[in-house]
Amino acid sequence: MKKGIIGKKIGMTQIFDETGKVIPVTVVEAGPCVVVQKKTVENDGYEAVQLGFGDIRAKRVNKPLAGHFKKADVALKRTLREFRLDDISAVNVGDIVKADAFEVGEIVDVCGTSKGKGFAGTIKRWNNSRLKETHGTGPVHRHAGSMGACSSPSRIFKGKGMPGHLGAERVTIQNLEIVKIDAENNLIAIKGAIPGPKNGTVTIVDRVKKA
Repeated sequence: MKKGIIGKKIGMTQIFDETGKVIPVTVVEAGPCVVVQKKTVENDGYEAVQLGFGDIRAKRVNKPLAGHFKKADVALKRTLREFRLDDISAVNVGDIVKADAFEVGEIVDVCGTSKGKGFAGTIKRWNNSRLKETHGTGPVHRHAGSMGACSSPSRIFKGKGMPGHLGAERVTIQNLEIVKIDAENNLIAIKGAIPGPKNGTVTIVDRVKKA
């Protein structure tokens, strides 16, 4: 990747293009982010930059992390993310990355944590079919039903869709288009929906084209 930024999902709205067509967009408060650490091949074995986003009170930061920010001589930040850029020679610790690093029409990937939905059954979690509600099915018409393992192999195969925790997972949406940038307020309008609840932290990177 050539550039990346951390942001906060503000919510969804709609804008109109030159022809009057409605475009659904998600508004992201992207940055400002500060470069907290610069990793090099000599010291770390690879090249990357670590960005910080969002202010946080000192009492909510533990001593090792506070020392990390003090070493970089930057303000305390709530969120840290690492980006492996193609070229970090022009980037230095303390530099500020803002929304104007991106351009209108650029294709990006957005990564965030999906909404947590708690415990869910197989119908909601894996889109299973329900059982019929007649002829003795009883109160189990939304249950998973037989697993079909029998005496051989007498176990459930790994990866079987079972009831359990749904959501709150790291999700990446690819090939999204930036349709508007408000550099003054550090806002980026991205066409379509992106993962995560309102005010959730997201990561935006430019789309890496495969050779």
